[in-house]
Amino acid sequence: MVAKTAAVTAAELLAMPEDGYRYELVRGELRKMAPAGAEHGELSVSVVLALGSYVKAHNLGKVYVANTGFLIGVDPDHVRAPDAAFVRQERAATGRRTGYWPGAPDLAVEVISPNDRYTEVEEKVSDWLAAGVQLVVLVNPRNRTVTCRRPGQSPVILTEEDMLEGGDVVHGWEMAVGDIFA
Repeated sequence: MVAKTAAVTAAELLAMPEDGYRYELVRGELRKMAPAGAEHGELSVSVVLALGSYVKAHNLGKVYVANTGFLIGVDPDHVRAPDAAFVRQERAATGRRTGYWPGAPDLAVEVISPNDRYTEVEEKVSDWLAAGVQLVVLVNPRNRTVTCRRPGQSPVILTEEDMLEGGDVVHGWEMAVGDIFA
């Protein structure tokens, strides 16, 4: 006989004491992640700085950094935390929030870490798209590419010679893929 553990709730996750690790809640299951390494942090910051300054200058919404949780499902609770996220002004204008953002961001950025398995990354991308994210930007330092995923569309793989564009999600924003890896 196998004992089944009780699902963890978003409230329980939020109340957990800091222990140096990052956690996500996947359909009630607590998932522990090692802190990000230096390369991961550098790549994330490259995107966050470019995206954040553009969004702020054009008053398009809010940009969130790693460890910001988004409650993308309930009963059982499902909390994911992208490396960067964007929420449009019309959704972000409801004021400051405590706890996790209720729902998905409009754009989620994920940077693949050396210890990430592609199956885990694909699961997370699928979760984002199913929750309503309009653009998932997947930064892959292993092959220095960026893959853009949109609901119902084939992935678009960009190389260092290409431009990453916000399209209809972050109007007018673009960034040279090469600048992410510079």
